[in-house]
Amino acid sequence: MMTVGDVNAMSPKAFLEAFGDVAEHSPWVAREASSFRPFANRDEMALHFERALRGANRDAQLALIRAHPDLATRAKLTEDSSKEQAGAGLTSLTPEEFARFTDLNTRYRERFGFPFIFAVRGATKHMILDSFAERVNSTREQEFETALRQVCRIFRFRIEDRVSA
Repeated sequence: MMTVGDVNAMSPKAFLEAFGDVAEHSPWVAREASSFRPFANRDEMALHFERALRGANRDAQLALIRAHPDLATRAKLTEDSSKEQAGAGLTSLTPEEFARFTDLNTRYRERFGFPFIFAVRGATKHMILDSFAERVNSTREQEFETALRQVCRIFRFRIEDRVSA
């Protein structure tokens, strides 16, 4: 685990190598966040990742949301996504639970045009399913904003895994 001092001392290339995957398949977020260095602390670093996302145009935000995998899918996931989903029990679903996730993923994507985003750390599969069932009835604008908030939570978790407080 590195310190904020280590992060601040990195070259732009090293920063991108270390944090380019914090935003799922979207290294532009890390590139933009890097421009705000030096960071006073880890929380400020996470806030600048959020600032980078919030400052992007809607097309870039939507592309980042769409870069996330469906939850409980059997598709190839990034290392971070694999660990996060396993920690929430999404890799050990019963056939009935898997069918429910598959149905909700399909309904959600058809309704909103992007995957259901949920920062799964600290949640159980039951909490995620309950949220899924509730959110599938939201408006597109509500879900777009909720997805951005969840992405920012994911940023924070991933940064906390790599940088000491």
